[in-house]
Order: sequence, then C-alpha cells, then structure tokens
Amino acid sequence: MKFTTSTAVAAMAGVAAAKDSRTFAVLRFTNKGLVTTRADPIVNPGVPSTHVHNVLGGSNFGFSSTGEDLIKSNCSTALVKGDYSNYWYPTLYFHDPKTGNFEYVDVYYTNVYYFFEATNDQIKAFPTGLQMLAGNSMQRTPPATGSDQLDPSKGPINQVQFTCPRSSYNPPSYPVGSDGTKAGMVDPNNQGAGVGFPDVTCDGMYSPLRLDIHFPSCYNPAAGLTNYKENMAFPTDAGNGKQDCPPGWIHTPHIFFEVYYDTQPYKGRWTENQGTQPFVFSTGDVTGYSGHADFMAGWDEDLLQHIIDTCDAGDSGMDQCPGLFYGLNSGDCTIEPLVDEQVTGTLTKLPGNNPLSGFSFGAAPQMGTGSGSSGTNNNAAASSSKPAASPSTSKAAAASSPASSPAKAPASSSPTKPAAAQPTTKVTDSGSKTIESKPPATSQPAVGGSGNDAQCSAANVHTVTETVTVTAGSPAVTAAAASPSGTKNNAAASTVGGYTYAGCYQDNIGRVLSGDVLPNLGPMTNEKCVANCVSKGFSLAATEYGGQCYCGNELVGSAKLADSQCSIACEGNSKEICGGSWAISVYSKTGAVAMKAGKARRSEHAHRHRSQRN
Repeated sequence: MKFTTSTAVAAMAGVAAAKDSRTFAVLRFTNKGLVTTRADPIVNPGVPSTHVHNVLGGSNFGFSSTGEDLIKSNCSTALVKGDYSNYWYPTLYFHDPKTGNFEYVDVYYTNVYYFFEATNDQIKAFPTGLQMLAGNSMQRTPPATGSDQLDPSKGPINQVQFTCPRSSYNPPSYPVGSDGTKAGMVDPNNQGAGVGFPDVTCDGMYSPLRLDIHFPSCYNPAAGLTNYKENMAFPTDAGNGKQDCPPGWIHTPHIFFEVYYDTQPYKGRWTENQGTQPFVFSTGDVTGYSGHADFMAGWDEDLLQHIIDTCDAGDSGMDQCPGLFYGLNSGDCTIEPLVDEQVTGTLTKLPGNNPLSGFSFGAAPQMGTGSGSSGTNNNAAASSSKPAASPSTSKAAAASSPASSPAKAPASSSPTKPAAAQPTTKVTDSGSKTIESKPPATSQPAVGGSGNDAQCSAANVHTVTETVTVTAGSPAVTAAAASPSGTKNNAAASTVGGYTYAGCYQDNIGRVLSGDVLPNLGPMTNEKCVANCVSKGFSLAATEYGGQCYCGNELVGSAKLADSQCSIACEGNSKEICGGSWAISVYSKTGAVAMKAGKARRSEHAHRHRSQRN
C-alpha cells in the first residue's frame, strides 16, 4: 500500500489521519461506453436483468462478474489505467407520442467524481469486489424534497436528482407548485434541478439532461462485499465541516455519477410545459424517480490509495493526478452485448417487454429478483455514536491546496495481467428479435489519452461576436445555501477588493470567462478570486459552485440570470455566495460587463466537456 508521509506516520501511530478539507478528482472515460445490454451482475447474477443498462469500465463485465474477474480485464474504458471497475446505470428511451415507438437516447458522456471528504476518519481504497447500489429501480413515488439530501442525521436521504440547464427558466423546468405526484418537482434551491423528469427540453449551451447520483461512502465490513442491501451508508456530519462513518466502518471515496443523456435532438417532437414528458427509463418508468446506478470495485487498490492520499486534481481530471503508476488508457474498449436483442435504434417495445409505469400508468410491476431495486439502507442513518452538527453547504467543487508530494511509484509501464477472455455469453429473448446492437463507435476522445484518433482544432470553432454592455443592479440576497447557524441569509457582497458585484450570469462548458480558469487558491472566497484576477490584469472575476474561480475581460456566450441562481455558499466563507450550478457571481471594476455571443461546433463541445467540467 502506498502512503503519503503524513498518512504513514499516522498509521504507525495507530491512529487515523484526519482530513481537514475535501479534495476530489473527476474520472473520465475513453469512449461512451463498454456495452449497452440487459445485465446486472449485482442484482441479477447469472441471468439477464429485467432492464437495459449502459455500462462503463473493465471488459470482464458479465452476468456473474466478481471483483477478481474485473481486475483481469483486457481493457477498460476508464481513462486512468489501473481502474477495471464497472459503472452502470439505466438506459433512456424517447417514447414517440405520435407512433408509440421507443427510440434509444444516446449518452453524450459520463463523468464519475471521486470526492475525498473532510473527515476524522482515514479514507481507504475500495476493496476489490465491493458492490454498491444507489437509488431504486422500482421507485415511482417522489422523495420528500426536490433537493439532494445526503446526511442521514438530517432526514431521509435523497441521492438522485436531474440537472436541466436551460437558456431561460421562463417558463420553469417543472410545473409550478408540483408536489411530485403527477409530475416531477423542482429543487427549491435551484430552478435548474429537481427530481423526476422535467417537462421541457434541457437546452442550456452544450448541456443536455443530466442524471446525478451520489453513492454512500461508509462500508460495513461486517455486512460483506456483496451484501449490497446492507453494506453501505452515508456518513454523518461530525462538526467542523467533517463527515464521519460509524465506528468500525471503513470510509471509502464518495463517488458521484454525472450521466449526460443527449435529449436535445428530440426538441420539437413533443409538447412542452404541459406537465408530461416523453422520456422513459429502460425500467418502464415515466417519472424518472427510478434513477439508479451500480458500482463494482475493480481498482488496483494501491493506485487508488495513492490517488486518495496525493491527488486534488479536481475538474482537471484524475488523469492529471501526480505519479499515476500505469499511465493512461487510450482508444475504445467495447464488448458484445450479453443478451442477443435490439436495444438501440427504434423499438416497438422496451427490451424485456417492460410496461410503462408511474403517474397515470400506476405502480411498477412486481418483478421478483429481477427488480433491480437497490434495497439499500442508504435512506437511514447507520448506527453511530458520533454527534451530529450543522449540515455542510458546499456541493461539488474542491478548492483545497495540493496534497503532499506523491509516494514513489513503480515504473509507468503497464503491469502484466493474466489473459482473460472477453464475455461472449448471449441469451436470446424469445419475445424479441435476435439482432445484435453494438455500442456507438464514434465517441470523442478523452483529453490526455494518447492514441485517440480524433483531435479538435481551431478550424472546428466558428465564433460570432456582438458586444453588449450590461450594468448591474444592486445584488439580491440569495437563499439556497444555509449558514452554519441554519439561517438562509447569504448574499453576494456589493463590493469585494475594490470590484463591484455585476450580477449572476450563466456559465457553459466552453467557459464564459477563460482568461484564467480554475486557479488553485485553496478554500474559495470572492476576495481570493478577485485578488487573483486583479493580480493577473483582468477586469472581471467570477466564482462558481462554491469553490471555483474564473477571470477574463468579457463574457462569451453568457446570459444574465436571476440572482437566486447564484446560491451556493463559498467554501472559504459560508456567509458569502460563490455562484451556483452553471452560474457565476461576477465582479468587475465598474459594475458593468462586456458580453459576446458565440457558438461552436459540437465536436469542440465534446472535447471541452471532457477537459473541464463543473
């Protein structure tokens, strides 16, 4: 096992190394997916699953995969070589209101965030073969709230949301006043997110409908690796911004899926803002409440521990972590579908013949062992003697300083692994055509993966510019991020470091401020960001998502938002607001901003998606 010096000292002393601030790194993938098929070796081992999943990761995925099988994979879609884990989630279909047919919705791309939380525990690598589920494929009723809620000491867990970036939130993304029983409902703190499918097209710049799923990070070794119903729980707030696991449990990385379903091509083929929508999960769910995901650990444990101990690459990507033992993967890694049936293209029924369910269609049908239900105890607090404290407000942006120098790693050449045949077992569904459906082969390359063929060039970008000057009004008080006292009284400061608040503006994947992107300034405050931008000669400074900073002289491809969209507390000062989700709190010398409208080809967008993400 590889340790940093501080971790090794703590280990020799027989105590866990406390972690004072959260760090994180985004795992990206070399292609869109390993396979799309009706299989789930966690819930339905040995047989086809009741519904189709999109699968990423190691090539030894199969009906009866184990962790030991995965680490013998011939290849992996994970960009970081040494991760042969599998990650999977339900496939999405468009239910054509005119024909009644089901059309496969492509996945734009997937990110998996690895968060290493501030804790009094020692965070340890996933043990090989650990099985986890998040969400419940049988769920057809709404959670208690439209916002995410991950601390079991604060009430029922809500670990699944949709994010729906839009060019305008007028009309809103969810029916006004919806309680979730007849349509999805909005996050009360963020009009760009909610639970259940929104009833509009998510048309924000380069950002289609996104499924967000948080996994618990406390592993109970007494329950065992494969007891997915009881082996995991979320940590509880232990005070001082730290989250701890119950005594005797192992604190693992907190993983978070971002799944981008490419729903934008279906705009205009259905009537929006009517309280109904045309998308359906492969489970037959029309509500979206059955969003779920599975994970089976197949990491080189020493490598993952090294990443935990030394890396804070953040949005730059795990591929930028120092001292990766084996380097990076490149090129596509795919396997044949395990069930011989059509799952992409246009279908007359859902694979597995799943009926529609939810809302007016009624409850999900009983499916026995094929339910795919998580059955986890994630909605309840694990037994713990640790005290609860005020909830943490920051969501997904790390801003701590880099970890200590990495431990010495072995040579970067790929380790010798025993050969393992790729899964070839197929099952013909007697109720469907025996047509093989191969995953799309035209995904864009991940940044950093040598050997990827497609590259982006300046010739792929076309910019149309129009300069507009916008003068800011007085900053409004925002109310999404609670202060430590529990009150919701955070506001954007009117002046910071001699700069004036100019308003809340929309960001996008191309970054509307690109003069200085994501500088590592430690726990973020508006003061730090403004000081950094001033020192580098920029006239605009902006904070985003609680912990990010951007500098520039003009906003490119942005739009003014309501101040309520900038609603996340600064990681370095919980009494201030540092932007929101795809929303930036902008400060300028004069209180005005220069704006340019721009657009780019989609190939460039995909490239940027992988290089920098919220």
